[in-house]
Amino acid sequence: MHSHVSAIWRHLPSDLISRTERCIDAACERLASAGSGYIYFRADDVAVPGKKFARLLSLFKHYRMPLCLAVVPAWLTRLRWQSIKTLKGKSSSLWCWHQHGWRHVNYETDGKKQEFGSARATSEIKQDLIRGKQRLEHLMEETFYPVFTPPWNRCSRNTLQVLRDLGYVAVSRSRNSPPASPEELPDFSMDVDLHTRKETTAEAAWNNLFEALQHSLSNGCSGIMIHHQLMNDAAFDFLELLLKALINRKKLQLVNFKDLADLKVF
Repeated sequence: MHSHVSAIWRHLPSDLISRTERCIDAACERLASAGSGYIYFRADDVAVPGKKFARLLSLFKHYRMPLCLAVVPAWLTRLRWQSIKTLKGKSSSLWCWHQHGWRHVNYETDGKKQEFGSARATSEIKQDLIRGKQRLEHLMEETFYPVFTPPWNRCSRNTLQVLRDLGYVAVSRSRNSPPASPEELPDFSMDVDLHTRKETTAEAAWNNLFEALQHSLSNGCSGIMIHHQLMNDAAFDFLELLLKALINRKKLQLVNFKDLADLKVF
């Protein structure tokens, strides 16, 4: 697994608080005529408890913020789940534990990485989806919620159809990812990637991040993606700053995937 920390987290700008507040204020102004906006955070590559993961859960628990956690089934063991259960505590309403692929491996020989892409037969895809779902149901019991986040936010049309046929509540990918999801399978789209950023300079990364964040928040339904393994102290400091800035905005409702499904907000 990659552990490279992006350039954006080498140093936090001195005006970061004011820039964050201005970004959120501008988004709320654009929301004024549309009513409330929904925000959800998704943490990927979950299964192995550690210091960064514990710090992430502690942060969301402290601010009573919902969090969707994408769990890689093949990485999860009974012992690891027992450790995670201790970390998550009794705040069950905050969390949405769902499926993140099966083994998080790439099968594509050309093009972008995919675990559930066109290089694989539908029978293999179905087998791994069922295997992953059954493993999480067995280990996590009623805590598991049947939403599917494909590794690298990509999957084939056949995968989406199998997910629908297997009764998954939704899929979660980057916004406007091809192919389109079937009508019966909502896509809880992600807009802002905090930690797998590719800009070579921090200045470019901050400009792009705030532009994406403002556009996403003003959209009415905003998904923000977290990779705790790629976080350092600066990344955690900004995440806390962002949570504190969001929590008191009356125009913004903080939700998880279960809430979205109940509200039928897609």
